[in-house]
Amino acid sequence: MTVVIDTVSRKSADASASGAGPAKGPVSVAQKVRQKGDPGGGLYKKRTPIYPKLVHGRWRSIKWALLILTLGIYYVTPWIRWERPGDLPDQAVLVDFTGERFYFFWIQLWPQEVYFITGLLVLAALALFLSNALFGRLWCGYTCPQTVWTDLFIYVERLFEGDRNARMRLDAGPWNINKIWRKSAKHAFWLAVAFSTGGAWIFYFHDAPTLIRDFWVGQAPMTAYISCGVLTFTTYALAGHMREQVCIYMCPWPRIQGAMLDNNSLQVTYRYDRGEPRGPHKKGQSWEGRGDCVDCNQCVVACPMGIDIRNGPQLECINCGLCIDACDEIMVRLDRPKGLIAYDSDAAVAARARGEKPTYRLVRPRTLYYAGALAVVAAAMLWGFTQRTTLDLHVLRDRNPTFVRLKDGSIRDGYTLKIANRSFQPQDVEVRFDGVPGAVLKTPGKDSVEGPLIARVEPNQTRAVRVFVVAPPESLQGDNMPARFTVSFGDQIAEAKTAFLSGAANPR
Repeated sequence: MTVVIDTVSRKSADASASGAGPAKGPVSVAQKVRQKGDPGGGLYKKRTPIYPKLVHGRWRSIKWALLILTLGIYYVTPWIRWERPGDLPDQAVLVDFTGERFYFFWIQLWPQEVYFITGLLVLAALALFLSNALFGRLWCGYTCPQTVWTDLFIYVERLFEGDRNARMRLDAGPWNINKIWRKSAKHAFWLAVAFSTGGAWIFYFHDAPTLIRDFWVGQAPMTAYISCGVLTFTTYALAGHMREQVCIYMCPWPRIQGAMLDNNSLQVTYRYDRGEPRGPHKKGQSWEGRGDCVDCNQCVVACPMGIDIRNGPQLECINCGLCIDACDEIMVRLDRPKGLIAYDSDAAVAARARGEKPTYRLVRPRTLYYAGALAVVAAAMLWGFTQRTTLDLHVLRDRNPTFVRLKDGSIRDGYTLKIANRSFQPQDVEVRFDGVPGAVLKTPGKDSVEGPLIARVEPNQTRAVRVFVVAPPESLQGDNMPARFTVSFGDQIAEAKTAFLSGAANPR
């Protein structure tokens, strides 16, 4: 008995679309759908819809688990509370543009520390390079936002329109009440998911409980409404309508990945040494002299990118593994070993085809390069975090006038000290000046300060402190004398170099 799995003839549709002439016999549903998508000429070909079939298996289960995990993290994270003192935000993860801070649980980044964000992006890129060199496009197949939301949209589509064959019949059929309500319900749910996506995103930039209340009463910032609208539209368009076209035409990664892969990279691979020669198989027929592939096309109809993995590595393949589950299901029915399609390397498949034992080389020059670069950047980031202080100082020297000569002959320079307290507690900061013998610190309207100047800086704030430095004439050793301000509290110390201008070369 010939194994027949899918009632839709994909071969006849492909033959018709390729110009090989119309297929004999009745026109299939696939052909009708493709004919509706054919523009009949023009500058470009209209998108041919892809109807991936639902499969069950290990990799599909992993994709469901990661979809729930990643979407759960995305939607829940803005609502996690993290207690902070004073009037600081209690949101665990918050990009606070108004307060010019980025909060991530116990970590607080200031605008001056944007290099940490750059470091994280570099780490992410290197990790992506390494994972691609080792295991192919796992990121694309399992955790890329485009893949995750497309999976979710396809799930909604199946709820209202059914699996592959039912959706194809619905699209090819005439418009009626059944088709209208199913299409309308699907798009309504798509818009709801897209709106919740945009809505969740804006919570990362404002206090979530406050924003959700202000949003619905029309008192939220205009940027919140615009951002939510843009993300709602892009999610609906990219995940609902464009789907695989985003990966093929818009995303640069499929082109870049070619430089990361080699014959030892593990990818979703058709083991042609075992599958060829392929062809239909009848019950009771011997397997001698032929391969295990029965040419059922289940790997093709399960692919969300619409490709045939048996043609070898392709730009469109996102390594999602759904074709593995589809093929394994057929192998179980045929009482043949699983793994005709599996995560494997081209070198291993070629070795088996030659009758040799395959070897897998995870450690090779390119993976060492990526791992080494990843380790160096990670070490630099870790060192940077360990060297962070909760106290920072910047000094701005007055430029007009550059100095003032007092009636007793002493010289006074003016400075503005920007003292940043990055702790979550108010601090009394000591300010000292060194570099000019006999110089004393003064604050506007007050007498000279004996010892260090004390300035109170509120938590998570920067305070501008205006000070004067007055030096006696006998201590002046030149026009431009190097000097230094030092601020401290507890074991935290920050220094900033400056200069003391005296005009000594031009005495009165």
